[in-house]
Amino acid sequence: MNIQLNHTIVWSSDKTKSANFLAEILGRPAPERFGHFLVVELDNGMSLDFADHDAPIQQQHYAFLISEDDFDVIFARIREKGVQYWADPGCHREGEINHNDGGRGVYFDSPDKHLLEIITRPYGGGEAH
Repeated sequence: MNIQLNHTIVWSSDKTKSANFLAEILGRPAPERFGHFLVVELDNGMSLDFADHDAPIQQQHYAFLISEDDFDVIFARIREKGVQYWADPGCHREGEINHNDGGRGVYFDSPDKHLLEIITRPYGGGEAH
């Protein structure tokens, strides 16, 4: 049996702003419209489908496994845009990155305060692909 996560909906107060923010930070192609969604495609066939939501947005967490080289590029974009970042999910170590499992990682907020994370090693010390 082979089970893979294909997509998830990301509720947003402004799906255009949120989808474009993520696509720009991660260096992805511009989001594409699919029905009422704006879709950000990832390399493993997974997509984040942004949708507007009128009620208060409940914070979610989205972690992206990337290579060491990609970390440098994406982290530079985070800093260039003046996005606040932390080394920990509790957001106590502001302005730092972590070195968990021998890699690098950082947390930062989306426009709707979803906690985004980039890591170069999965938890447990495996390699990024």
